[in-house]
Amino acid sequence: MSQVLDMFSLKGRVALVTGASSGIGHHLAHTMAKAGAHVIVAARRADKLATLVAELQAAGAKADAVSLDVTSQARVKACFDQIEAVAGVADIIISNAGTTVAKPALEQTEEDWDSVLDTNLKGCWMVDTEAARRLVKLKKPGSIVNISSILGARVAGAVVGYSASKAGVIQFTKSLALEFARYGIRVNALLPGYVITDLNREFLLSEQGQKLMARVPSRRFSELSDMDGPVLLLASDAGRAMTGTSVTVDWGHSVSSL
Repeated sequence: MSQVLDMFSLKGRVALVTGASSGIGHHLAHTMAKAGAHVIVAARRADKLATLVAELQAAGAKADAVSLDVTSQARVKACFDQIEAVAGVADIIISNAGTTVAKPALEQTEEDWDSVLDTNLKGCWMVDTEAARRLVKLKKPGSIVNISSILGARVAGAVVGYSASKAGVIQFTKSLALEFARYGIRVNALLPGYVITDLNREFLLSEQGQKLMARVPSRRFSELSDMDGPVLLLASDAGRAMTGTSVTVDWGHSVSSL
């Protein structure tokens, strides 16, 4: 049994988590740390990152913070330079930074569209490819996990840019998996459904949220901890034969007819 569990260990690995200042990214930083990785948390909100690093270090983990705006290629390169200076090359990438604009399609502006696509899709492309360049240069294997969404595979109203960007992430993941396999770099996508976080807890537990829950076959929303097993599978050697895959974590929402 210990040999099986050892496959999920991230000891000796350097894991970058983007969009780590809140929500899923914040939680996954803790997940990477508990599995033994030296965690690099990245986002634009320095105060939130400082608090997170303090939490991780207090729990005995190696952790550092770097400033990152995924919509700027210069900032992405600077981020990876900083990572190398403090921890070496990151060989696990949790590409999680994301945003959305909730408006009917006919009310969305060009700025709305660009802000979502630049962060969710272009930002993912820039982070993933910069990470891969550095791994390839050192002839080092790695694992990239792109956080997409079930809305990349199905639709919902008033989030056209978000759905389009997350669908793009799924196809982009497959394309990179094809190209990077020769270098020993795996690329997979995680597709969460509705996950209860501090930002959406009040809505999801409201009467309107309960109506949404009725569409989920299991009648449950995901907790942040539901992401732990799937992300560790994709990031660690336990999933060493997995690349180009999309793993859905949604209590069956995506197979419902509603």
